Amino acid sequence: MSFGKLYGFQGNARTMVLLAVAKENNIDIEFVETNPAQGLSAEYQKLNPLKRVPTFEAPNGWVLTEVIAIAIYFTSQNEKTTLLGKTKQDYAQIVRWMSFANSEVLVNLGTWFRPLIGRDPYNKKTVEDAKARTLEAIAVVENHLTVCTYFVGERITLADLFAASLLSRGFQFVFDKEWRSQYPATTRWFETITNQPVWKAVVPETTMIEEAVKYTPPKKEPKPKAEPTPKAEKKAAPKDDDDDDEPRQEAPKQKHPLEALGKPELILDDWKRKYSNEETREVALPWFWEHYKPDEYSLWRVDYKYNDELTMTFMSSNLIGGFFARLEASRKYLFGACSVYGVANDSVIQGVFMVRGQEALPAFDVAPDYESYEFTKLDPSKPEDKTYLEDQWSWDKPVEVNGKTYEWADGKVFK
Repeated sequence: MSFGKLYGFQGNARTMVLLAVAKENNIDIEFVETNPAQGLSAEYQKLNPLKRVPTFEAPNGWVLTEVIAIAIYFTSQNEKTTLLGKTKQDYAQIVRWMSFANSEVLVNLGTWFRPLIGRDPYNKKTVEDAKARTLEAIAVVENHLTVCTYFVGERITLADLFAASLLSRGFQFVFDKEWRSQYPATTRWFETITNQPVWKAVVPETTMIEEAVKYTPPKKEPKPKAEPTPKAEKKAAPKDDDDDDEPRQEAPKQKHPLEALGKPELILDDWKRKYSNEETREVALPWFWEHYKPDEYSLWRVDYKYNDELTMTFMSSNLIGGFFARLEASRKYLFGACSVYGVANDSVIQGVFMVRGQEALPAFDVAPDYESYEFTKLDPSKPEDKTYLEDQWSWDKPVEVNGKTYEWADGKVFK
């Protein structure tokens, strides 16, 4: 009988350590792939009202959230475990280092690297401040590990597995070769932990980047003077500012141009809930075509213009996430999904959006990087356009570009 369900997703730092601990203690876990960025069911939101992962659900309906609590609960199922230390003082120190890694390191580390990979809007000062806070916290770790092999005692504990999982995001994106030479104790410890069988059982290969990722401003192409509508021209001034925060600050001062269209018969939130909570092809898409109003909404194919510059697929997925984050001001008027197809150094980004009104520009020009994408209007009366939309929103078919087939790799939903 299963010990219970663990909700999280592969690659998530807070999820992977729980999978490692469960495997080490022979706990039969039913892993439920749950990624908040791809939408959460109403049932899951009842389990975790904060809409985060991980979450554990026991067979009797008992629910436990917060990664430290779940990690300790899993580990404590083995009465002979050494991962929780030998004494009460050991245990207290283990919890202390877990809390430190979770609140002092990962929170600041995420604020440092996420804008660099397109996951969050970029603001130079915010990133630099987060970097400084991260290095301040890592200095505490470095000083400790200079004189200690592990965080607590003379053998691996839950603190080591937990901290290594959280710090793995740093080694993946910003703790490059130069950084590692400046923090040799932390690097030595990290390599020791990630080469243990308990870790390799869930993460066979650990990424250690050679050169830290750097922020690349979105490309902008000169806009033909004849094309912009008067509505778009009103918003031209803020887009000249490279600081992504500036357009967001201006948004409340003026009405969104699509607000003038009034209330549609098809309520976008109704469709978003249907898509999130039902099987896509079997239920959601038939409902969509039944209720879709072409006079209220238009459908647009989205193609990234610079596929030849894409490298790792997870970074391409993060690029989509950054684009979606910058579309926030148009959330009431948009629904769509974009996906990465292919493999590392050979991939493409495509997607389909439903847009309030008949033009794409008023909805998309709130994002400074919208010019990095090509928008092509779809005609749902054409079978090929209808099929293309269904494939893009279902994530179960490859795409063909220039005669070459690309398999689906990852995707994100804007809703």
